Amino acid sequence: MLKLSLTRLMVAGGGLALSLAIATGVASADPDLSPLVNTTCTYPQAMAALNAESPATAQQFAASPVAQGWLRSFLGAPPDQRQRMIQQVQTMPGAQQYIGVALQAANTCQNF
Repeated sequence: MLKLSLTRLMVAGGGLALSLAIATGVASADPDLSPLVNTTCTYPQAMAALNAESPATAQQFAASPVAQGWLRSFLGAPPDQRQRMIQQVQTMPGAQQYIGVALQAANTCQNF
């Protein structure tokens, strides 16, 4: 179940990326998700940011074709659709703990 939650959030991450580190702190109850929604990062940039933020999570992500496909869909979607995708992921149990690293990756992916 946790793997499925991680998969869905990774894609919602703009991911960045997607992001998600189990060691990352929990985000606030109502974080600003605009960096995820409005990211202009490519899939390779998102993955590089995820690797920089959390190598263990990036490795987990790389082992999941479903997560990779979801992230590619997310990054190819317009902002309004991304917002809906993020909202769906947020309803998943345990997803909140990954929002922080997803936002970090979205905020740094342009550096890659």
